[in-house]
Amino acid sequence: MTEDPRASAPLFHTHTHDGSTHTHVDPAAFERLAPAEDLRIRGVVLPEGRERDLWIHDGVLVEGPLAGARTLATDCWVMAGLVDAHNHIGLGSGGAVSHEEAEQQAVTESRAGTLLIRDAGSPVDTHWVDDRDDLPRIIRAGRHIARPKRYIRNYAAEIDPEDLVAEVDRQARAGDGWVKLVGDWIDRAEGDLAPLWPQDVAARAIDRAHQLGARVTAHCFSEEAPAQLVAAGIDGIEHGTGLTDETISQMAVRGVALVPTLVNIENFPSIAASADGRFPVYAAHMRHLYAHNRETIGKAVDAGVPVYAGTDAGGTVPHGLVADEVSMLAEIAGSDYALGAASWRAREWLGGEGLEVGDSADLLVLGSDPRADVSVLHHPDHIVLRGRVLIG
Repeated sequence: MTEDPRASAPLFHTHTHDGSTHTHVDPAAFERLAPAEDLRIRGVVLPEGRERDLWIHDGVLVEGPLAGARTLATDCWVMAGLVDAHNHIGLGSGGAVSHEEAEQQAVTESRAGTLLIRDAGSPVDTHWVDDRDDLPRIIRAGRHIARPKRYIRNYAAEIDPEDLVAEVDRQARAGDGWVKLVGDWIDRAEGDLAPLWPQDVAARAIDRAHQLGARVTAHCFSEEAPAQLVAAGIDGIEHGTGLTDETISQMAVRGVALVPTLVNIENFPSIAASADGRFPVYAAHMRHLYAHNRETIGKAVDAGVPVYAGTDAGGTVPHGLVADEVSMLAEIAGSDYALGAASWRAREWLGGEGLEVGDSADLLVLGSDPRADVSVLHHPDHIVLRGRVLIG
């Protein structure tokens, strides 16, 4: 077979500026990649742990064998593409970003093996991504919903509690089956974290989302907000640093998901330091939450709360860090659990596809067993999306 010259086009441009070296992904290089071809991969397929052949035709996993298929890899490990269940394509530190920057964010994710994203709130419409075979699949939650001056400027649709039901209706229709609430944030008058929504109002809004077939999740740092929202019928909690034993128990009983965003929680000490002067109670609270975070997440896992991997990329958190998130979660819950939280379990939870015949060929090929060392996710041998080889 003659090599397609498009496939050898550089994916990166590296340059030095102000004494620092920067590497940028070239989105156009992905568009130059060769189209999907018939492929064979023979390796240990996770999570089943059995060595077998995977056959790919027209971007889809099919029954084999396929005459003329190119063998992409043997003696390897194969898993469904990684999932970042808390990500923000189109969001920067100041709010909405340009189309070009959003594209760069999405390319960075696919280059890191993140092939399915649950976007947990973005101020821009990213449905154009759906038309790009080289970019991750995105399940959207519309825009964050917050109260005026109770969240990061330019991120959210800011409304008063009496308008919450109507705004949830609006964002449910704008998204792909999810709605994102800001459950708590600093109340400057109180000088500490406090819930944004009365529990009865939140319950009505969540019920409206459910009527529309959407699920609801919420940003929660504190103890009070997640307890109220779980009681109100919410489907997911993001961050969850303040989960109490009782809230964890209720989440387990109700099947409420937790996405702890461990990568982002590492910012808590600097957040606390920046608040020491004006809001010392808040600063102390954030330090307390950080100090107990891993214990809290461990309790949730042990209680049977479904926990999934998400980085909170976008805003101030860099993209492409899902392998770091998996590594941190593995330190708490073990490698098998962390891998499932970022691949097959997360895909099932979000309604994504896996590695069955008829599923889209969205997968990672690894040179060693990730169950023995999850750090191999940082350097996959091959990344395949919709049957196209992005890397390798």
